[in-house]
Amino acid sequence: MGMLERLRKEWFILGIVLVITVAKLEPAFGVKGGPLKPEISITYIAVSTIFFNSGLSLKTEELTSALMHVKLHLFVQIFTLVFFPTAIWLFLQLLSITPINEWLLKGLQTVGCMPPPVSSAVILTKAVGGNEAAAIFNSAFGSFLLGSSSSVPFTSIFSQLFMTVVVPLIIGQIVRRYIKEWLERKKPPFGAISSCVLLMIIYTTFCDTFSNPNIDLDKFSLIIIVFIIFSIQLGFMLLTFFFSTRQNSGFTPADTVAIIFCSTHKSLTLGIPMLKIVFEGYEHLSLISVPLLIYHPAQILLGSVLVPTIKSWMISRQKALKLTKQPKMPVKV
Repeated sequence: MGMLERLRKEWFILGIVLVITVAKLEPAFGVKGGPLKPEISITYIAVSTIFFNSGLSLKTEELTSALMHVKLHLFVQIFTLVFFPTAIWLFLQLLSITPINEWLLKGLQTVGCMPPPVSSAVILTKAVGGNEAAAIFNSAFGSFLLGSSSSVPFTSIFSQLFMTVVVPLIIGQIVRRYIKEWLERKKPPFGAISSCVLLMIIYTTFCDTFSNPNIDLDKFSLIIIVFIIFSIQLGFMLLTFFFSTRQNSGFTPADTVAIIFCSTHKSLTLGIPMLKIVFEGYEHLSLISVPLLIYHPAQILLGSVLVPTIKSWMISRQKALKLTKQPKMPVKV
């Protein structure tokens, strides 16, 4: 494989390195309130683009089928809202005897209670080629469910989810009906478009991370908390992979991809307002916020790096399942 072909194949990984480097060198451009205006360009325009893109690329029957996949929805929501926080709480009982700052540990506990994000899990599922429709439903439903049961203003959550998820998805489906033949003939690069949007999200996320004054820890504590967060993410990804690929689990390889990302990702958009409400008046709020501020870019970075590996597994697994379902030819005597 030539160098140019290799670069073309690994363009997304190279893009991740490039945007993080640029964010480190010039974070002011992509922070909230900066020239790029991520509070508008990302929160509304980029997220709406993702779901309009999904509405165009997904067949209506795929969305309907995903909506009826109750077993998958139950798995994701129970893992996210019950198993995840419980496992983190047990893990923190062990960490409580270590010299790690207790407020950082409280921050880790709150991370475990957060719902999945609306955008990153969907983009990564689409990048791999997994069950995108199921990822859309679980990401939106998880945010809506926890947001409506918390102290975060219900109206603002509902209106933002409706305008950035539901409306673009419906418009995409309507447009698809009129240009269906063209889409099937030309096969636009929907995956590449979503990947480019994800690079933009990664860039603005790291701009916020590098310019955030709240992440003001000694190097030892920072390294330890980053290591713990990556370990939690990778460990839970492996755990969801194991559970969803067991024999007779009822999940396809595409379902497993959606489960891995939706079950382990946590929302920063809902998380920060919830932290500010729950811990209002706490002098250690900045320390409590640190694990979530690190978890958000870490989940995008780790998920993006693992996209080629998970995609390779899914394709090979789908091929293997297809071969096992083919009828055996009778042996001629």
